Amino acid sequence: MSNPTKIVVDLSKPKGQRESVIELTDAEVAEREAQAAEAEAQRLAEEQAEAERQANKEAGIATLKSLGLTDAQIEALLGN
Repeated sequence: MSNPTKIVVDLSKPKGQRESVIELTDAEVAEREAQAAEAEAQRLAEEQAEAERQANKEAGIATLKSLGLTDAQIEALLGN
């Protein structure tokens, strides 16, 4: 299987000769795969952090309700 390609534009050349389609090296492919894996890991971490934040918010609201606060009082405290 051939590697993906990139387009290199050299503006010092005349029109029609400026663009070159070059196959990515194995190192460039590995770098892109590493960047994609890192981006996916970051996306998953952010997703997990948001889920945790939401769970904490819901637990906090449940605790406030168990202390006897009304929905209106909780909403006023949270600024929703």
